[in-house]
Amino acid sequence: MNPLAQALNQQIADANPHVLEMLSDLGANLYFPKGILSQSAEAKAKAKVYNATIGTAVEDGIAMSLASVMGTIPDVSPNEALLYAPPAGNPDLRSAWQAKNLADNPDLAGVPMSLPVVTCGLTHGLSLIGDLFVNPGDALLLPDKMWDNYPLVFGLRNNAAFHEFPFFAGDGFNQAGFAAKLDELANSGVKKVVVLLNFPNNPTGYTPTEAEGQGIAASLIGLAERGVNVIALIDDAYFGLFYGADPMRQSLFTKLAGKHPRLLAIKADAATKEVFVWGLRIGFLTFSVGGVAADSPLYQALVSKTMGCIRSLISNCSSLSQVVVTRALKNPAFAAERAAKVAVMEQRALEVKRVLANPQYAQAWTAYPFNSGYFMCLCIKGVTAEALRLHLLDAYGVGTIALGDTDLRVAFSSLEFGQIEDLFVRIYQGWQDLAKA
Repeated sequence: MNPLAQALNQQIADANPHVLEMLSDLGANLYFPKGILSQSAEAKAKAKVYNATIGTAVEDGIAMSLASVMGTIPDVSPNEALLYAPPAGNPDLRSAWQAKNLADNPDLAGVPMSLPVVTCGLTHGLSLIGDLFVNPGDALLLPDKMWDNYPLVFGLRNNAAFHEFPFFAGDGFNQAGFAAKLDELANSGVKKVVVLLNFPNNPTGYTPTEAEGQGIAASLIGLAERGVNVIALIDDAYFGLFYGADPMRQSLFTKLAGKHPRLLAIKADAATKEVFVWGLRIGFLTFSVGGVAADSPLYQALVSKTMGCIRSLISNCSSLSQVVVTRALKNPAFAAERAAKVAVMEQRALEVKRVLANPQYAQAWTAYPFNSGYFMCLCIKGVTAEALRLHLLDAYGVGTIALGDTDLRVAFSSLEFGQIEDLFVRIYQGWQDLAKA
């Protein structure tokens, strides 16, 4: 093992040995090299005469650039747009995102946690966690209603052992099923469990109520108290898109951060949906564990290992994207603009609920509960979801997503308000065609 990795592992062990036990084999061996980037960082601070360290080109003291490139972004300087960003992200962006998270989640005030690490979108952040913490065969618990990228990231790439629980019980989160699955895993003798929860949920658009969130947290803390190391990965991709009074308004991360020495809470979020900048590919990872202070070397060690993983995969994230997001976060109009877009999304979600209240649809499908996010799901009766999806495309020009035999996902986020009723009329007509055949 590289001495730098050994030193990071010792920092973690000294602060909380349970976190060291949570690392995958790759995670234990990861480190950030004292190579080109670290030496260049030192030179940036101290080389006052000449800095001949980094592989970028300068001209007249600024980043060399082409007018055909910079002409498309006249309000951004070449240095901001074109130079490499630090592996963990630009410090201004990391601080600004943490400030936003604290404003959105006031229960995090005073809770020890790392500064967010910038990732190339949320998927990249999830894959980093897989590399850092998941060995082949490690137990991964997640709901049966899941994003189809999870099997690619954690199944194909990390070869985790998937354990699922039914997401819904009646009109809400299946707290009993979740707790029972945790109990089953604890009784099986596993030493570590990775729990992946995504609220608002993709594909269903459901966020637990405050009481349900408290129950989820209690179950995870209870598992840690039984001596199992718990990595709670909270996928907050659609955070903030909450509709009506039912969904809890703060991230589940707030109920887990700093709560137990055997519970490592990880918040994976992104500007992608929260700032409506899908293609800019800016995400974040924030770590918190019980029993350590905010300035614990453990957090810097985890950040350094994450930096090493980023360095080995993509080197760093887009500087230009980071500048755009940072400027948006610091703009005084940001919060109001964001709230206005959430209000538009809520109007669409409420229109979906109004349309689906039509009793004629009961013979064709049941709508899963939804109160947030971009999506809702129909449980199709009598015909397969895939057959209906294909028929809708061919006969009605309607695109939906089939998930398994019964579930059809509808992204109301991509529909104008006035298109929603007609969409479901067409889905129903398509269902009638197949049901009568």
